[in-house]
Order: sequence, then structure tokens, then C-alpha cells
Amino acid sequence: MTETPAYRLWRPAPAQSAVVFASPHSGRDYPAALRARTALSPESLRSSEDAYVDRLLETAPGVGAALIAARLPRAWVDLNRAPDELDPALIEDLGRRAGSGPRVAAGLGVIPRVVSGSRAIYSGKIGLADAEARLAEAWRPYHDALGALLEETRARFGRAILLDMHSMPSEAIEPGPRGAPEIVLGDRYGASARAATVAAIEEVFTGLGLRVARNAPFAGAYIAARYGRPAEGIEVVQVEISRALYLDEATVRPGLRFGPFAALMARAVASLAAIGAEGGRLAAE
Repeated sequence: MTETPAYRLWRPAPAQSAVVFASPHSGRDYPAALRARTALSPESLRSSEDAYVDRLLETAPGVGAALIAARLPRAWVDLNRAPDELDPALIEDLGRRAGSGPRVAAGLGVIPRVVSGSRAIYSGKIGLADAEARLAEAWRPYHDALGALLEETRARFGRAILLDMHSMPSEAIEPGPRGAPEIVLGDRYGASARAATVAAIEEVFTGLGLRVARNAPFAGAYIAARYGRPAEGIEVVQVEISRALYLDEATVRPGLRFGPFAALMARAVASLAAIGAEGGRLAAE
């Protein structure tokens, strides 16, 4: 394992799959500077964290797939946002560097202003130097490592399939005719991954008895848009897992079903890694 202040990276020995697992929002090393400046309770501060998704993926290296996971929390810096999505309502003296768009307006820029439920993290603004330091210490190292890992994987296998793993609060999921989806696959409506790849991933989850939807309400954000280039051999699928399956959402702690669901996810991880294995069914297409 490679460990830095920004991320942990597990490389399998040997690498046996073109699939790379990533968890950019499960970081739970909350800086003292953040805890000192927020009026939110620890549970509220963690409400936008993809809590323990990294633990659900920990079997990946054992089945030949790489895993990278953030250490710092999403409330500190959001690794699934562009570095120029800077919120002028939070960061002082941005001038022409002020970001725009619906995510920034909602307080969900690269340095978040709010957590789930639009609850403000800070009582006032932060300095531009603070924001730049977070990008330098957390955002850039993670993306440098992720980009290098995808290039390395493509060079070895001729392609790379990034599974960008997240969790979704149960309140964000609208029930459909068959009930609320438990897994949402986002491929930016076909822009970030091949149809055959997404179909194979969906088959893994449905084969384990989980309800799967595509692109609604989550189609993929910055990571899928930046790295997903199917024509160049790099595909990205964002995978959202319902927190109700494994988490006590009120306390942000593993729920009573965590153990059984983690065992189910170990089976899923093995099957997903097999999609990118040399000689696998997609490799021949």
C-alpha cells in the first residue's frame, strides 16, 4: 500500500484486471482546522461523506484490481469537482477566478460551503490561500495518482475501466415501479463508458439481487467527465450504493446489515474485477 496524507493506494501483486476501483468521498481524516471552524455536529459534518465505501472495496487488491481511496473528507475538499469550481460565496478575493454553475451556486463546489441538507459548514468565509492549500495538498495529489494509475492500467491491459464508487442517501432516491434503486450506474448517458461495459456491470449487481438504475438521479460528475474517454481506451462508470443497505445514516456508523452487505460486495468486487481480466469476456469484444 502507498499512503500519503491525501490518499491510500493499494496495487495488487500481480495486477490481473483492467478495472480500477476508486472512492473519492469516503475520507474520514477530518483536519483539526475544519473541526475548529464548524458549528456542525460531527454527524452533520459527516453527512455528505460516502462513509465506509472504502471498506466495502477492501477485497479488490486480492482479486487483482487496484484501489485508491481518499483520506481527507469531502467537507474539506471535493475530489469529484473541477479545481476551478470555486465558490465566491465561501472564498474571499476570488475575482475573475470565481466559479459558476449550479453546483457552485448550491454550495457544492470543489471547496464545499454546505453538507447534505444545505447545512452551512462555516459561519463566514475562508481565505483564498486556504482554498489553494487544500487543492495543493489534497486535490492535486489524488488526481495525479488516479491519472497515473489509469494510464499505467491502460498500458498494461490495453484499456482501463474506472469504477468511481460512491454512496447515496436514501432520501435522495425516488421509488420507481419496482421500488427505490439500490445501485445507480452513471455513464453520462453513454459518454464515459461503452454500452457493453455498463451492461456487464449492471449484470453483476442484478445477479446479486440488487435493484439497479442508470443515470438517474446520478449520471456522473467531474471524474467521469474528465477521465471517461471510451474511444481512447479509458472508461468510467460512477457507481452509487444506497446507504440504507449498510449504514446507520443518523449516526454515520456501520449499520446492523454492514457485515452481510460487505460480504455481498466482496462477491460483487470479484465479479467486477473479472470484467477487466485478461481474456475476460469484454476483452474479446
